[in-house]
Amino acid sequence: MPITDFFESLTSGLNGPATGGFDITPNDGTDLTTMPRALMVGGAGDVAVICKDGSSITLPALAPGAIYPVRVARVLATGTTATDIKGLY
Repeated sequence: MPITDFFESLTSGLNGPATGGFDITPNDGTDLTTMPRALMVGGAGDVAVICKDGSSITLPALAPGAIYPVRVARVLATGTTATDIKGLY
């Protein structure tokens, strides 16, 4: 039996729930193939990123399971200590 989705005709904004996700492997030289609207980590730590606007920042001490609404083009290996990083869209 198919799942009923009462909200399928609504457009999801940036504050709405994520509708998909993917694993992120940090890489100093390659942008992500999909720009997420949020990040989540499975293992606590820092995440060094290049943001959508090209600025670089390290997000310190991210907690596992929390959703961080940040649009990033790249997750850097150098400076990233968090593990099991997920991109949500």
